[in-house]
Amino acid sequence: MTKTFIKSAGLGAIATTIVPSISAAQDAVAVAVPTDSVFILNSLLFLIGGFLVFWMAAGFAMLEAGLVRSKNVTMQLTKNVALFSLAAIFYYLIGYNLMYPLGTWSVDGVLSGVFGPGVLEAVGITADAADDYSYASTGSDFFFQLMFCAATASIVSGALAERIKLWPFLIFTVVLTAIIYPIQASWKWGGGFLDEMGFLDFAGSTVVHSVGGWAALTGALILGPRIGKYAKGGRVMPIPGSNLTLATLGTFILWMGWFGFNGGSQLAMGSVGDVADISRIFSNTNAAAAGGAVAVLLLTQLLYKKPDLTMILNGALAGLVAITAEPLTPTLGQATIIGAIGGAIVVFAVPFLDKLKIDDVVGAIPVHLMSGIWGTMIVPFTNSDASYGTQFISIVIVGAFVVVTSAVLWFALKATLGIRVDEEDEINGLDMSELGMEAYPEFSRR
Repeated sequence: MTKTFIKSAGLGAIATTIVPSISAAQDAVAVAVPTDSVFILNSLLFLIGGFLVFWMAAGFAMLEAGLVRSKNVTMQLTKNVALFSLAAIFYYLIGYNLMYPLGTWSVDGVLSGVFGPGVLEAVGITADAADDYSYASTGSDFFFQLMFCAATASIVSGALAERIKLWPFLIFTVVLTAIIYPIQASWKWGGGFLDEMGFLDFAGSTVVHSVGGWAALTGALILGPRIGKYAKGGRVMPIPGSNLTLATLGTFILWMGWFGFNGGSQLAMGSVGDVADISRIFSNTNAAAAGGAVAVLLLTQLLYKKPDLTMILNGALAGLVAITAEPLTPTLGQATIIGAIGGAIVVFAVPFLDKLKIDDVVGAIPVHLMSGIWGTMIVPFTNSDASYGTQFISIVIVGAFVVVTSAVLWFALKATLGIRVDEEDEINGLDMSELGMEAYPEFSRR
């Protein structure tokens, strides 16, 4: 037997549900582990997983910098540094306590604490506080959860690149990370009504990736495509990125960070069974990424007669997104297939979005939204505790909430500050018009 935990301790409170173990190690005779050792190991998992997910911020920055044109690289780098920093501040001020129950200001199962900065332990924990350190440190939990929140905002950044103003985007980021993301995350990971319904999303194919994808899709529809992307007659004009070396580096950084994203979401490392499960999660996560990359390699060769590197990179990421909803229960073969189908979704979704004239610069919508939906829906195939109906209903509820709240915010920003740069500024590049500096000043701009 093993324990599967709700996503977070939520200021020290952790709910547990006993479920059958799938690893042989967990069927062995239980060996008592000192409470302080469990506390240390669980906290260490959060901290290690957290800084791996933090490294994904660098991956998003490099991927986006490589896939936008050189005249917009500085803008993407600025947005990624700023969005992470703002997420850190506003998740602390509002989001963390909004995501987890705090009692007096909460509506059970629907809404957690309305406002209040995150609270850590007092400096130095003594033996008198044994009840407070039976699981993991609140600081490690806060740090781990923050990284997931920031990753959600990074998804939006790439999709809306090359034509959105800096400050309206950052205002959207504040609301997304302080309110929109924490509220819907509380419905699952805070022990809310989706969790009570039986919705399963191990590490966030829906709670993180689809949320970022829905917000990006809503923004792309309201913002409109880049100038010159779609010609008359429906012809799609390719706009190559500036640096595929950076894009590839970013993909590998994200791939590595995903081991913390999924592995850390085991939320416990204080037993032999937990460590065995974490190793299984690592292996399945890697297999899904490989499956996604290879599937796109083969499909683009068959469809376009030449492999497409940008799609291969997104295929690996789509495989990672797909396996995130349930990285523990599949076999290695099943994980590879789940990832491969996620990659295939990218190949067909990109031209589909172009037909609808939805301009997604980096492919965030196919990767994070569509593959996130696929990964969430396939959970019952390997985990009998999930049901297809509950998974589908939960996807619809989260999607509707994020689309409506994002649309209201995007339209409000459009009506007040404006969200799109002027045509001349877009043509000249956002680096100079918005920031007054270029990433590659030694090259003359065309």
